[in-house]
Amino acid sequence: MARDVFTKENFEKLDHVIQKYKGKPGPLMPVLTEAQKIFGCVAIEIQKKISQELNIPLAEIYGVATFYSQFSLQPKGEYVIGVCLGTACYVKGAQDIINKISKEINVEVGNTSEDGKFTLVATRCIGACGLAPVLTVNEDVYGKLTVGDVEGIISKYR
Repeated sequence: MARDVFTKENFEKLDHVIQKYKGKPGPLMPVLTEAQKIFGCVAIEIQKKISQELNIPLAEIYGVATFYSQFSLQPKGEYVIGVCLGTACYVKGAQDIINKISKEINVEVGNTSEDGKFTLVATRCIGACGLAPVLTVNEDVYGKLTVGDVEGIISKYR
């Protein structure tokens, strides 16, 4: 079961953030950014609360939350595994690596494992083409990978 991020404590933190920015010009981006940090996402429940408190239409908030890639509508796992599918990584076998990871953690690309531990994402070029193929686990970067490296990397985070 995925960890519950929609706790009373987190909504209290959000209330504090909303009050900090309420009445100031352009409050939406900083509130969404802080909400993302608190909850790990800006799910519809969070957007509704922000809409009510800041008197901003829900459609506008949804538009911003889905436009900017730093926002996620679903909670991410404790470890976000990003596999670069840029050209250099792709031609050097990144698709095979992403397939192996998917099988290893039993989750499809774009989803989070049942236990809330891992989220698997396919990324665009991360600018480490000389290390292709590359994957990241949160802030950790792994390069010059082979399919055989996957199990060892995943085991570090289990």
